[in-house]
Amino acid sequence: MPKLVDHEERRAHIVDALLRSAASTGLHSVTMRSVAVEAGVSVRLVQYYFDTKEQLLLAAMTRLATRMGERIQLRLRATGPATSPRAVIEAVLLEAVPTTEESRAFHLIYTEYAVLSVTDPTLGPLAAPDEMEAFLTAQLTAAQASGEADPTLDAHHEAVVLLATSAGLGLSVLLAQRTAEAATAVLRYHLSRVFPGA
Repeated sequence: MPKLVDHEERRAHIVDALLRSAASTGLHSVTMRSVAVEAGVSVRLVQYYFDTKEQLLLAAMTRLATRMGERIQLRLRATGPATSPRAVIEAVLLEAVPTTEESRAFHLIYTEYAVLSVTDPTLGPLAAPDEMEAFLTAQLTAAQASGEADPTLDAHHEAVVLLATSAGLGLSVLLAQRTAEAATAVLRYHLSRVFPGA
């Protein structure tokens, strides 16, 4: 009896091959052929699941975002059952600092995709920044209501600042401008100003 093919598993295998390749040689150098070689499959099979390189890249970005969400959930579970808004915000921001191979790959590939999408209209836009901005705004608003965060701050503007700070610090770690520990210390320093009573 012929073996049943798990199409989702095969798609994931191909996307993971792209992510491995991009993490080592850069997203700009990835081709359908290089992904096929990395995955150990034919180019035809890659094209069966992804009509274009752009579809493959967008699937990879979705997978990266999903994995990041899973890592954030692990961080939150480690803090215990009663998770405060500050702990949630800190978990989100610290995950953007490349401290492991996986978070380094995320930051590197995500940043490169964002830059490529500015000049390549065939690449889909990244929705995650807007979603994360809204999420952090809601967390900050909840923290202000509970007295945990400074009530004089504009929650939306502060969410923008926090995201920009964590992204910039993550990039500075990739460029070896500072260590992951130094970047983490800067983030926690700023959070202590947003959450003076925490």
